[in-house]
Amino acid sequence: MPSITANGIELFYEEHGDPGHPPVLLVMGLGAQMTLWPIELVEALVAKGHRVIRYDNRDIGLSQKFEGAKAPGVVWQVLRAKIGWPTKVPYTLKDMADDGAALLDALGIDQAHVVGASMGGMIAQLMAVHHGHKLLSLTSIFSTTGNPKLPQADKQAIETLTAPLTSMEEEHLVEHGMKVVQAIGSPGYRADPDWQRERVRAGVQRSVYPAGLPRQLAAIIDDGDRTARLASVSTPTLVLHGEDDPLVKVEGGRATAAAIPGAKLVTIPGWGHDLPVPLIDQIAGEIAEHTASVGAGETVAA
Repeated sequence: MPSITANGIELFYEEHGDPGHPPVLLVMGLGAQMTLWPIELVEALVAKGHRVIRYDNRDIGLSQKFEGAKAPGVVWQVLRAKIGWPTKVPYTLKDMADDGAALLDALGIDQAHVVGASMGGMIAQLMAVHHGHKLLSLTSIFSTTGNPKLPQADKQAIETLTAPLTSMEEEHLVEHGMKVVQAIGSPGYRADPDWQRERVRAGVQRSVYPAGLPRQLAAIIDDGDRTARLASVSTPTLVLHGEDDPLVKVEGGRATAAAIPGAKLVTIPGWGHDLPVPLIDQIAGEIAEHTASVGAGETVAA
């Protein structure tokens, strides 16, 4: 699994599937490594005839870190944004969208289907805004437009996700990860706790870098409301969202679909802010149907 220079930084990525099949680029969310894309989903998309690429965003996992760059305080940044005063951030969400586009260039891929989850959905949206010629299709999963008037996250969900770590011991990190899973996961699709714990442990053993989260969060806040920009998107778009998402409420998905001309919206009861294995076939099926509908049908398995 190699790293590659893209947009002037080192991004760690991996590929699955036939290099001759239509590429799907998976973009993960806030403070989340690429391994939060379940291997079951990757394999399902490969089985449907895709070349699947997932990567660590900047400042997380095994990609380049922005060590020492200081993010503004969240409250201060939000207050300044409300009165229209810009705040200096280490990097922007557009920078992260440029990373994704540059990764495709570095891999010699002219066009790809782009699938983003949560913050990754925001990044994918901005790829469609600024690099639309590179996107065959867009799929935005449990993401939002950034409109501050939309319902906000449940207090427990956002506080658990952003809670500071008090120890870097493995068992503490695993327990923290389990609390996050419990707080934001799908109430209708709870995983076996032992299985879930091993998934969390594997992520902890791969990489832990809490310093990146506040910088990524600052990029989200800095980007603001994308509604007006999304009106310019001509990329065929699918929006997937859980009806029981405690972190990004389903209204965020509905707003995204309403903002992008011609977008299709699919909501699923019991689905929260994760990618539970029992929903993999449905999610992969929706994505594959969408990619086939925009011109890749001859290479997508039934």
